[in-house]
Amino acid sequence: MTSMSRARVARRIAAGAAYGGGGLGLAGAAAVGLLLAEVRLARRHVGNGTDNHVPLANGLYGHVYETPGEPPLRLVMLGDSTAAGQGVHRAGQTPGALLASGLAAVAERPVRLRTVAVTGARSDDLDRQVALVLGDPDQPPDVCVIMIGANDVTHRMPPTRSVRHLSAAVRRLRTAGAEVVVGTCPDLGTIEPVQQPLRWLARRTSRQLAAAQTIGAVEQGGRTVSLGDLLGPEFEANPRELFGPDNYHPSAEGYATAAMAVLPTVCAALGLWPAEEERPDVSRREGFLPVARAAAEAASEAGTEVTAAMPTGPRGPWALLKRRRRRRVTEPRPAPVAPSTQGGPSA
Repeated sequence: MTSMSRARVARRIAAGAAYGGGGLGLAGAAAVGLLLAEVRLARRHVGNGTDNHVPLANGLYGHVYETPGEPPLRLVMLGDSTAAGQGVHRAGQTPGALLASGLAAVAERPVRLRTVAVTGARSDDLDRQVALVLGDPDQPPDVCVIMIGANDVTHRMPPTRSVRHLSAAVRRLRTAGAEVVVGTCPDLGTIEPVQQPLRWLARRTSRQLAAAQTIGAVEQGGRTVSLGDLLGPEFEANPRELFGPDNYHPSAEGYATAAMAVLPTVCAALGLWPAEEERPDVSRREGFLPVARAAAEAASEAGTEVTAAMPTGPRGPWALLKRRRRRRVTEPRPAPVAPSTQGGPSA
């Protein structure tokens, strides 16, 4: 599918989400029968022999930067198992811990991490997760990272419904004063046990959803980062290195790759990224585009950021598309903390 075609589909899905339409199904009825055997085969292999344990990573990171009278930055992870960190065994290997450690180093300020993401979550669980995040008005988050969408695709949630829930979550968090970064739906067409034609359909639908998520999130004041690398071409080339033992969730190295893609955008959202890197670089094909076009391009290239720019243009709202340089994140060593009771990840 071309970038322009994906932009048109993304606009239709986002419009359906905004106005309550049914929109497009993730799989046409005619294809369902053909794919049932492939779905059953993939489900038998994905996750075979593994459990749903997720390390609890809540706590304070960057404690060496503690300064009396200066509170830590508050980072919250929302979404599904990829946001929680399923597939690794140590808390320091989860994306939340990696992001908290990296953010603390850039800000030279401690970061308190809270994770409300849960394994198996779909976008309709974001309503509950946001309520948890905003339940304590005395501790509002500075920045929230949402990773969601893979389970929407595998459970065939209508994409308009998926985007509607995500947009509402971004709007509520932004209204509360938090910056929001959304890691859009990863490319599910590279999960190792999935064969054709399901592989092609998974790739097509996950990229369509990623583009529509971008439109919905950006229109509510959030920023997005394409997470195609999470299960994308880089993983396809190195499945043994970048996939975890269940051949579905990322390994520690895979989560580090995703964290490197998201961290610059998290820092930029908080005004912590170098000013010279905030200007679009034409040589990197960065610039201002209609939001649907920017969303479609981002869905095709992992690590691409989209953020709101001009509120209107010849073809509706415009956005800034950036391809930020990735910077390596080292595995953090969190400060000792008491066991958290604030909605940590659960299996």
